[in-house]
Amino acid sequence: MTDLTGRLLVAVPRIDAEVPEGDVFDRSVVLLLHHDEEGAHGLILNRPLNAEVDSVLPGWQEHVTTPDCVFQGGPVSLDTALALASSTGDEDESLGIRSLFGEMCLVDLDAPPPIVAPVVTALRIYAGYAGWAAGQLEGEIEAGMWFVVDALTTDAFSGDPGELWARVLRRQRNPMAFVASFPADPDLN
Repeated sequence: MTDLTGRLLVAVPRIDAEVPEGDVFDRSVVLLLHHDEEGAHGLILNRPLNAEVDSVLPGWQEHVTTPDCVFQGGPVSLDTALALASSTGDEDESLGIRSLFGEMCLVDLDAPPPIVAPVVTALRIYAGYAGWAAGQLEGEIEAGMWFVVDALTTDAFSGDPGELWARVLRRQRNPMAFVASFPADPDLN
């Protein structure tokens, strides 16, 4: 098994079936925060919600990256919040920042925002996360449900999350780039 931690899962568009209304994974881009033989979990990067951060976590609104709203991280535990950040490299776990990989880290939302803000260069709040049991993600990849590609730190903090799926596909140097132009409704093609 290859460890996919830190990589992106890009949803393959459905061709032969209608996408169920409200399918959170339709044209999603997921950053895998952890992957091993016991399973995987990550955050959907391109699902902004119509909810201000301060309505959920007072004091954090002014510190989040634009668009400054809560994002749906996935269908699991929607009543919990995770804060994904890019750090300056000066983070300290005693400040409530846990390094993940590269510049990426998780922020403890119980930490005071003014203490955390100086050591992060970007911050986004997610409600819920995406999770897979042991072998489940590997099965979905094998079934052709996901493209696995390299992530850029900027993907997690895109100012235009609605365009992230197509943008990530377009930068691939293989036929996968052509998928970015696949219409949302194949009947309109």
